[in-house]
Amino acid sequence: MNPYWGLNAISFIFTFFKRLFTFSFSPLAPDEIQFLTLSCVALSSCLIGPFLVLRKMTMFANSLSHTVLLGIGIAFMFLGANVNFGVMHLLLGALVASILTCLLTEVLVKWFSLAEEASVGLVFTFLFALGIVFVTFYLKNVHLGIESVMGNVDALCLDDLLQSFALVLLNGAFVSMFYRRLLISSFDVGFANVLGLKTNVYHFALLLMLSITCLGAFKAVGVVLVLALLVGPYLTARLFVHRLKSLIFFSMAIGVGVSFLGVCLARHILSVYHLALSTGGLVVCLIGFFYFLSIGFKQLQSLRQSQPFSKKI
Repeated sequence: MNPYWGLNAISFIFTFFKRLFTFSFSPLAPDEIQFLTLSCVALSSCLIGPFLVLRKMTMFANSLSHTVLLGIGIAFMFLGANVNFGVMHLLLGALVASILTCLLTEVLVKWFSLAEEASVGLVFTFLFALGIVFVTFYLKNVHLGIESVMGNVDALCLDDLLQSFALVLLNGAFVSMFYRRLLISSFDVGFANVLGLKTNVYHFALLLMLSITCLGAFKAVGVVLVLALLVGPYLTARLFVHRLKSLIFFSMAIGVGVSFLGVCLARHILSVYHLALSTGGLVVCLIGFFYFLSIGFKQLQSLRQSQPFSKKI
């Protein structure tokens, strides 16, 4: 039985920390699986999100949400007759499409001297249109399992948690091994070239890690939430701290925090108002809410500091 069933927000928090401090997380409740999976996705996204923003590559993540349609359609066409065909085959096709997106984007930038934003826009619209044409002609009456792209936070299982945890380990290892190189090449490409760093290699490696992260998280939480976690926590943290290591740490803390609040708020609304709202949608709204709240706080702080100092005579 779910120990959080029928609880409001205060009771949810109390029960969660009671189970945490008494080591009573066996077996994991559905709400706990949601929180842990969302936290893992937040951690993996916030590990590479700052580098994407610094390199102005966040639009590439948005393009992946469109280009994977082609890979999913082709995977179903060639492997759909297999009795063991499942979501992993769809994700494999999506991964191939994402790598193709990376390659085509880099070719347009390096060989045809297009701007990064222009090449991303051209590639993702072309591949997305090609995917629509492909699905329209060959897979009219086939349901491709939209949850492999859009996700379903409210129906997560232990396999989703393990997959998300693997993403954290993978991204953590990548950033730990190449942190200094990613740092230098993100802030000053010219200086990185003088030092002999192969900036193009690290650029493509970051694109590849982004592809793996997005595709690994799409099945669990959906494209909108992944995009929000890649950018939102970092932009909020940047209002208060400026060192990259601190930005990454506070981005991850914000991501985990909004994940917990999202699950807690979803349970509260269901228990008190009997409304089954999307947990993923609530998390995205919370990311936006805290960002604008932080902007308001900074503006108020700047206004107070700008007022002339007055003395009583």
